[in-house]
Amino acid sequence: MAFKDLKLLKHYKTYKNNIVKEFYNPVLKSAVLYQRSVGFFSSTALIELTKGISGLVKNKGKIQLIVSPYLSPEDVEAIEKGYEKRKIIEEALLREFKEPENYFQEERLNLLAHLIEEGTLELKVAFTPPNKNTGMYHEKVGIIKDENGDKIVFTGSLNETINAFYNNYESIVVFTSWEESKEYAEEMQRDFDLLWSGGDNDLEVIDFPEVVKDKITICKKTEVHYDIDEEEKIEDIKEAVRGNPRMPQGFILRDYQIEAIEHWKNNSYHGIFDMATGTGKTYTGLGAVVKLFEDKEKLAIVIVCPYQHLVEQWVEDIELFNMVPIIGYSASKQKNWKQRLKDDVLDFNLGIIKSICFVTTNATYSSKFVTEIMGSLGKDTLLLVDEAHNFGSNNLRKRLYSQIEYRLALSATLERHGDEEGTEALKKYFGRKCIEYDLKKAIADGKLTPYYYYPVLVFLDEEELAEYKDVSYRVSKECHKDKHGKLQVTEKGKMLLMQRARIVAGAKNKLSVLRDKMQDYKDDSHILVYCGATRVPTFEHDESEHDEEGERQIVAVSKILGNELGMKVTHFTSNESAQEREAIKRRFATAEPYQAIVAIKCLDEGVNIPSIRTAFILASTTNPKEYIQRRGRVLRLAKNKPYAVIYDFVTLATPLDEVNVYGVDFNCERALAKRELARIKEFGEIAMNSRDSDVLINDIIDAYQISDEEMENVEDGSEFR
Repeated sequence: MAFKDLKLLKHYKTYKNNIVKEFYNPVLKSAVLYQRSVGFFSSTALIELTKGISGLVKNKGKIQLIVSPYLSPEDVEAIEKGYEKRKIIEEALLREFKEPENYFQEERLNLLAHLIEEGTLELKVAFTPPNKNTGMYHEKVGIIKDENGDKIVFTGSLNETINAFYNNYESIVVFTSWEESKEYAEEMQRDFDLLWSGGDNDLEVIDFPEVVKDKITICKKTEVHYDIDEEEKIEDIKEAVRGNPRMPQGFILRDYQIEAIEHWKNNSYHGIFDMATGTGKTYTGLGAVVKLFEDKEKLAIVIVCPYQHLVEQWVEDIELFNMVPIIGYSASKQKNWKQRLKDDVLDFNLGIIKSICFVTTNATYSSKFVTEIMGSLGKDTLLLVDEAHNFGSNNLRKRLYSQIEYRLALSATLERHGDEEGTEALKKYFGRKCIEYDLKKAIADGKLTPYYYYPVLVFLDEEELAEYKDVSYRVSKECHKDKHGKLQVTEKGKMLLMQRARIVAGAKNKLSVLRDKMQDYKDDSHILVYCGATRVPTFEHDESEHDEEGERQIVAVSKILGNELGMKVTHFTSNESAQEREAIKRRFATAEPYQAIVAIKCLDEGVNIPSIRTAFILASTTNPKEYIQRRGRVLRLAKNKPYAVIYDFVTLATPLDEVNVYGVDFNCERALAKRELARIKEFGEIAMNSRDSDVLINDIIDAYQISDEEMENVEDGSEFR
């Protein structure tokens, strides 16, 4: 349909008109060229730009977009002082890039990435040079042309954001080239063309920075949908009862997710989703919530996560599934969450509302306040626990309340290392596994990246080995077998085990080996060096000071990479705020400027940094839950990442050719080798170069005379000797 056949208004107002449905969709459906200046750049503004463009794409049309960076006073001052403008503009634009918050935003960024790659979308940046006194560039003009050359021009207060379309009091005025406003339409066309070509003397126009384009293209997927009709989805959501769980429009669970939910339903809504990182565990859990609500039509949903940042990640997905979560923890942005929860529980119990959703941390869930709330909820309650292995601890398993009718545990590693009692308590409460989707299957199905695995042998030096043996001897004095023959360790013994683990984690030889290995990577990027929360020991003080002396491993590693090798590195620890972490991840993904992240604990806390391509894991662990999680997070899919590379620092007492099977401390050294072997075997089995680790495994087995039976059961208690 040509523009002249459309019935257009001269004035559209958000409080009166549905601008997307009444203006954008019909106009863009007939368009071959869409030129737009949108004011300040943000990734969400670009996302909203994609509304209604399926027709334009089918018409083989083109979009030309001019955006403006938000320059802080510091940015302006830097430009005035002669610093490189392009770099400052890039940083300003990157600050406004937000990671997609839900499925639809992921799909829209994917669409943008395809539009850029295909040349359908061209972007430029306009800003006011500091030597001009014309103020900021913040013009909002749109010019749309059809195949007949007719033009529609619109201008007004409307930004292309979801709030502007549906919540704000905004308006646009429309002019057409075939009516009495022809002259104005042509004037706006000349102004846009002048600006696009860089001919406006009052503004500076540059090409859109490649580094920001890369941020968008990272979101590119294999498949793309040009006909995403978000407006209809929003209308559907408006019609739904807000707060009641429902599947997002256009969102389809995969077959294995549907099967898991069916098994859970058939098991009286009890069960465990044993799913590797990156396989859609959260969406499967929320799909189960929707299924249960559809079946029961009344449901109180309690979702528990170990960390605050994981709660916030869940919130984004919970809202996508139409729920309005009460967010409960000490630093919650919902300051009145306790009163909200009390009110909603009362309304739920009275039948005024059909569902409530409360998402919280392990710590807050254990509080007296939440304990009392849980006691007031009846059988129509679902307890959904993320990283559920944590609930096997003595404190948390007391909160596995028997009156809760429906139960779902999410965890890639439910079994608790060295805690059979805790593991059995979890299995008894939540029930059987409804799905087992491990890393091997996830890699085979393309959900995670394949990888090369290189175990790197390091050895304790003389002082470390003496310390290790001494602590091991003291550990043995803190162990005894109970009446069932099970080995028990005192609290003092557990503290000694932690001290011994820090000796292994902080072995000084790891630094020299890392220095040598990193020579081949000093010009590369997307590198993670994962350190232990430990210090490189000095052994110059008495025993009571060992934990406090020496340089922190993360600092020593940073000096090697940054000072010695000249690499651009940054820390990623609990000391960085959530905002700082997001900025680090963004700059690391584009290698601008960071080549490497030196981190502590991030892989154990649910933090996703998909752009990691090469990982040096110094913080080796013998806990399967920890090392399986760490590996899974390194294997997240990302652009230009056909595979990952993992260097795993394996610590032994002595070189293999120096092992003395008749030595007095042989059993102690052998126990360390057995614990390290379990991880090498786990990592190596599904690596692309599995034969390499097989050779090392056989060498260690031969040196320490480890039997096949011992390899099958490495947790036989020998680690305490």
